[in-house]
Amino acid sequence: MSGGLVALLDDVAALAKVAAASVDDIGAAAGRASAKAAGVVVDDAAVTPQYVRDLAAARELPIIRRIALGSLRNKFLIIGPALILLSQFVPWMLTPILMLGGAYLCYEGAEKVWERLGGAHHGPEPEVSADGEPALVDEDTVVSGAVRTDFILSAEIMVISLNEVADESLVSRALILAVVALGITVLVYGVVGLIVKMDDIGLRLAQGSSAATAKFGRGLVRAMPHFLSVISVVGTAAMLWVGGHILLIGTDELGWHGPYDVVHSLEEAAGDAVSGLSGVVSWLVETLASAVIGLVVGAVVVLVVTLIGRARKGKAAETSAH
Repeated sequence: MSGGLVALLDDVAALAKVAAASVDDIGAAAGRASAKAAGVVVDDAAVTPQYVRDLAAARELPIIRRIALGSLRNKFLIIGPALILLSQFVPWMLTPILMLGGAYLCYEGAEKVWERLGGAHHGPEPEVSADGEPALVDEDTVVSGAVRTDFILSAEIMVISLNEVADESLVSRALILAVVALGITVLVYGVVGLIVKMDDIGLRLAQGSSAATAKFGRGLVRAMPHFLSVISVVGTAAMLWVGGHILLIGTDELGWHGPYDVVHSLEEAAGDAVSGLSGVVSWLVETLASAVIGLVVGAVVVLVVTLIGRARKGKAAETSAH
C-alpha cells in the first residue's frame, strides 16, 4: 500500500513539474508575442485618455473601467475565438488581415501628422448646447466610441501576437492569446488610469504640509500637459513605425521582396559603417524606413478617404438642392 502511495505521489509530482513547465513555456511565449505588439500597445495607451478629457474627475475611472471591460469582451468573445479558428483552418489569411490592420495604423498616424501640420480634423467636432456652453457628455456614447477604437487596436495586437506563436499547438495558441489579452488590457488601462488621475495626485500633493511634497505636486501638475503631448507624439510615431513594419514584412511574405530587400540592404550598410553599434544602428534604420513607409501609405489612404468624403458631401448637397 505504502509503495503504491509513494508511486502515486511520484506520478503527481512528475505531472506537476510538467504542468509548471507548460505554464512557464506559455508565459514565455506570451511575453515574446506581446513584446512584438509593443508599438500598438503604446498607441492604445496614448489614444484612450482623450476619451475622458471632458468628463468630471469623479467619472474618469468608472468610464475607463467600462472601456477596459469592453476591451476584454472584444478580445475574449470576438477577436480571440475568430483568430484561433482562422489560424487553425485558414492560416494564410492572417498575413492579409495583419496588413489591413497595418494600413489602418498608417492611416491613423498620417492623419494625426496632417492635423499637426494644420490640416483639417476628420474626427467629430465637440458638441455645444444652445447657450454656447459645452454639452453634457453622453457616457454611453464615449464608451461605445472608445470600445470601437479599442476593437481595431486589440485585433492588431492579437494578430501580431498570434503571428509570433503560429507554430504552437491549438491549445497553446488559445492559452497564449488569453494571457496576452488579459495582460495587455490590465497594463494599458492601468497606465491610462494612472495618467488621467495624475493631475489629481499632483493637486493632492501640492496641498501637503511638507514644502518638498507640495513643490513636487505643483511640478507634477505643470508637467502633465507636456507629458501628454509627448505620449501623443510617441503614439503617432508608434503607429507609423508598426504599421509600416507590418506592411514591409507582409509584402515580403506575399512574394513582393523588393521593399524588404532595399531596407535590409540599408540596414546592413549602416551596420557595417558603425561596427561598434551595428545592432542599434541597423534597428534605427529599419525603424525609420518602416515609419517612412507608414507615412507614405497612410498619406495615400488619407487622400483617398478625403476625396471620397468630399464626393459624398457633393452628392448630398446636390440631392438636397434638388
